[in-house]
Amino acid sequence: MPTALITGASRGIGREFVRQYRAQGWRVIATCRDPKASEIDGDVFPLDVADGTSVAALAKAVAGEAIDLLVNNAGISGPRGYDLGSIPYDAWEEVLRTNTLGPLRVAEALLEPVARSERRLMAFLTSGLGSIGQGGGGYYLYGSSKAALNKAVKSLSADLRSRGVGCLLLHPGWVRTDMGGPGASVSVEASVRGMRRVIEGWSMARSGTFVDYTGAAIPW
Repeated sequence: MPTALITGASRGIGREFVRQYRAQGWRVIATCRDPKASEIDGDVFPLDVADGTSVAALAKAVAGEAIDLLVNNAGISGPRGYDLGSIPYDAWEEVLRTNTLGPLRVAEALLEPVARSERRLMAFLTSGLGSIGQGGGGYYLYGSSKAALNKAVKSLSADLRSRGVGCLLLHPGWVRTDMGGPGASVSVEASVRGMRRVIEGWSMARSGTFVDYTGAAIPW
């Protein structure tokens, strides 16, 4: 039975990853900031990806596991509705800590459990808003945090290739979640179903690629 570890699993895309992988017979280790407030059964561990102590505690708790798939899903959007002249820099730092530093901190801490598994894959949820090639104005906080994540994971994929550990950057689409809003074009179920297909068809030759939930490549 393969094992997946999902971060940010208490709601939205993370919770749907937990549901779908468990329905497929996977063992799923779910993580979120407040397990007591979550509606997830089974293995749920506390994890704040922006807190190094929290990440270290999770790494210790799962040190003996073999994690076939690490899904780095946890993230925040930060405040919206600001203009030039009113950029919230303190909030920007928080977004970068969560969306960029957090996933790399988790990947580093859980490298050994992933490396000892059969599938050896780390998937990182990013965004098309992190694409410099197709980006527009605005979204300074969120977009820059995902662009930085993309570069960091691209570097990570090169460094881990010799160990047979792969990295995949996934844009889930514009999804109807608390972050995406009710007017988004893609349901949570369809987004996760598509990303699971991409993950299932992944090969080491594609490590470090940036694709959306349909498998289409996204420009850097």
